Amino acid sequence: MAIVVLLAAGALLALVLQSRHDIDREARNRSVAVAETFAHQLGLQPALKTSDPSAVLQPLAEQTRKAAGVDFIVVMDTNGIRYSHPQPDRIGKRFVGTIEPSLQGKVHTESVEGPLGKEIQAVVPVKDPNGEVVALVSAGLTVENVSGALDRQLPVILLAIATGLALATVGTWLISRRLRRQTHGLGTQEMTRMYEHHDAVLHAVREGVVITDGDGQLVLANDEAKRLLGLPEDAEGRPIGDVPGLQRRMADLLLSGREATDEVIGSGDRLLVVNQRPTHPRGRPEGAVVTIRDSTEMQILTTRAETARRRLKLLYDAGGDIGTTLDVVRTAEELAAVAVPRFADFVTVDLADQVIDGDEPAPGADMRRTAISGIRSDHPLYPVGRLIDFLPSTPQARGYGTGRAELVPDLSEAPGWQAQDPPRARAIVDYGIHSLIAAPLMARGVVLGVVNFWRSQKHEPFDEDELSLAEELVARAAVSMDNARRYTREHALAVTLQRSLLPRALPEQSAMDVAHFYLPAQSGVGGDWFDVIPLPGSRVALVVGDVVGHGLHAAATMGRLRTAVHNFSSLDLPPDEILARLDDLVQRIDHDHNGDAEDADGGVLGATCLYAVYDPVSQRCTMARAGHLPPLLVAPDGTTQIVELPAGPPLGLGGMPFETAELELAEGSQLVLYTDGLVEERTRDISEGLELLRAALSHPDRDPHDSCRAVLDMLLPARPTDDVALLIARTRTLGPDRVAQWDVAFEPSAVGAMRSVAAKKLDEWDLTELGFAAELILSELITNALRHGSGPVRVRLLRDHNLTCEVWDGSSTAPHLRYAATTDEGGRGLFLVAQLSEHWGTRYTPEGKVIWAELALPGTPGGGEAVLSAFLDVDPL
Repeated sequence: MAIVVLLAAGALLALVLQSRHDIDREARNRSVAVAETFAHQLGLQPALKTSDPSAVLQPLAEQTRKAAGVDFIVVMDTNGIRYSHPQPDRIGKRFVGTIEPSLQGKVHTESVEGPLGKEIQAVVPVKDPNGEVVALVSAGLTVENVSGALDRQLPVILLAIATGLALATVGTWLISRRLRRQTHGLGTQEMTRMYEHHDAVLHAVREGVVITDGDGQLVLANDEAKRLLGLPEDAEGRPIGDVPGLQRRMADLLLSGREATDEVIGSGDRLLVVNQRPTHPRGRPEGAVVTIRDSTEMQILTTRAETARRRLKLLYDAGGDIGTTLDVVRTAEELAAVAVPRFADFVTVDLADQVIDGDEPAPGADMRRTAISGIRSDHPLYPVGRLIDFLPSTPQARGYGTGRAELVPDLSEAPGWQAQDPPRARAIVDYGIHSLIAAPLMARGVVLGVVNFWRSQKHEPFDEDELSLAEELVARAAVSMDNARRYTREHALAVTLQRSLLPRALPEQSAMDVAHFYLPAQSGVGGDWFDVIPLPGSRVALVVGDVVGHGLHAAATMGRLRTAVHNFSSLDLPPDEILARLDDLVQRIDHDHNGDAEDADGGVLGATCLYAVYDPVSQRCTMARAGHLPPLLVAPDGTTQIVELPAGPPLGLGGMPFETAELELAEGSQLVLYTDGLVEERTRDISEGLELLRAALSHPDRDPHDSCRAVLDMLLPARPTDDVALLIARTRTLGPDRVAQWDVAFEPSAVGAMRSVAAKKLDEWDLTELGFAAELILSELITNALRHGSGPVRVRLLRDHNLTCEVWDGSSTAPHLRYAATTDEGGRGLFLVAQLSEHWGTRYTPEGKVIWAELALPGTPGGGEAVLSAFLDVDPL
């Protein structure tokens, strides 16, 4: 395009210059011709001789000028004075121009600045017959008129140039477009560089490249292709069928032009992988491009790499699939399953019998077949559960003793293995199992068992590489196996400890019908506990608690708290005071362990407790809780509600008092105590769990055991993540026929009257045998109340599993037992009470205190004769 524009500009300049030159020359020639013609006109010289030449010459000159197409014709004398001029006022004035050459008889042309502007003029002499110059004639044209002719030609010239440029532009665009399409927009340098690169790659690459055209000729074959196919140097340009050394199958593929992907073709002793793609440069098949790889060496490397990959994949899967649980048997089953069929056709796991129970195995211990996995189920191997005593000659016994894996390439040629069980050995060989690897399960220097890998389908026996793989696989599984064994041992210890700490059977009492349930978490036992504690006066205490965490520490902490609750309950304290003393105990435990750097984990991480006391006489229940979930109350009509009980802080926080709540329960009401493991689960909210619990309990016709089963069926998860403790108690009442109560006048004479009334009531209850002891106990207790206490005084007798004698007074002074000297007149009353009764004690009420004593009923151990013998054992005063 630049060249075309330059050529057009040069042509335009040349045309302009040539036109200007031609027009200037034409103007001079015309001027000379007109001047010559006018100078030789017949009437010119006679007119010059007249007295007024201008009068004749001016009209004649103007007429001739117009006819000749020039701008002026001037006639002048030899001195240059004009006789004619297109501008009449110029007549008589001197001619502007050079006249000397013309005076000498020459024709002279020039360009001057005349009256009409820039002029091109010619001056010719007028000669008489004698040849003398008598006058001069000048004719010419102005430059403006000369340029006007050029300007009239210029549009035609420019139009021609524009047409040429347009044609050149279109042609250039079409050529450039074709070149860009053929070169994909690359320039000459890029094309050269790309050709050099491609040529270097084609001849240096370790992959054969062959290009064919649509006529079946070999267009290109690089050095590698010639080497792999055995082609001669002059193979390019020949028809494919005529190329010497080309295999027939390869030639057929090249001639077909079809698409091929990773086709394997043999060429001599080589194994070639061929890929072929047809080319479509103009939308129709015009040949193909073929790439060829030599896979002979790669086949071996690929096989090795694939084997290594499978082994790494097996070890990787074993890391994720083995040890998903902390169960010894399940871990053995996972180990057997992960190796079949990727490594062995059958896998058996034999563990020392102690390992299954969580203990460390003893040297030479018998092994039990714990797991087996195989490609078929009709194998002749020992079944699961079989206790096996391997002979010293077997590879299993050698591996178990040395801790090193044993390889048996051919079982039919292994007499030491066959000696274990010859008939079964023959059955195994006849079945097709021919090779064995026995790898010991060893963790932390202890051999736990032996893993046996059996091969039957592959004809090749196990080799040393596979022996290393088996050792690595078993070594990884051994750690999981040992962790499961240790967990089994710890779990068994924790379960044993917890079962020894939890109540094995509920004590006998008459206040409630009680059903209970406890289930440790799947991950291990925890610190949940429950208790039913009989209290004096036929009352009963219900306790449910929860210690945070799992394992031995949680179970031990639970046992300490349960023991403390029993001890505090023996003091007959209100529920809030029981919890307050438990809170102080937990704080002391934490303080003691916080001061011991070697036992930083011995403290209590957190504990909750709910303590309730039910009195079957008053039918009132007093309860308090320390951070525990509130109980549920099921009324006899089926109405279920959550007891509005002040929460209280968890045990061990301190600083805040505990509050009690008192309820009056109708006979047949059910009080439900539970831990959070029952209602709280990952898949549901605790409020949803409480609603399910209420729905399960809304059947008052069920007894506590049936209600307990219904609750568990509805709420118990398949794999509980936390301990579950449940206690359901149905209330009873101690009716008026079993309770006797009298107010005592605050005077000494009332003692005898009360003894008489009490004896009469005992006769009504058929407890005459207890009359003597009961009268003596009441006499001593009433006397103490009158002498050392304050009014009002009240006496109550309760007939339940035993006879309870209670004396109430308004004083909070606590009596105490002492041994009186032989010279003392008093101090033996409580001693007599202690000797005559099964149990005795004091409890405090908001109005004062109650001193009570229990007597065993006749026919029970300690009743009747035992009371009398105890009385007779008293030394005489």
